[in-house]
Amino acid sequence: MDQLYTNASVSISELKKNPAAVIEEAAGFSVVVLNGNKPAAYLVPVATFEAMVEKLEDFELANQVKARANERTVKVYPDAL
Repeated sequence: MDQLYTNASVSISELKKNPAAVIEEAAGFSVVVLNGNKPAAYLVPVATFEAMVEKLEDFELANQVKARANERTVKVYPDAL
């Protein structure tokens, strides 16, 4: 069986019947959408999704910093800009 990353689940047919009810019942938590008892998608609250995107952006930025850590530096004088 596939690993599920949430405690709440809903079948695709239940989600189709009343998506608003599923979202309301989730009460701000993520829900895995099952198709034939296999995970097909995750229904994630907006705030959670935005936080995940921000973390990914931070991770990518940290990787860029690490990759450039040994590059030659250039002095910049703000008055010259």
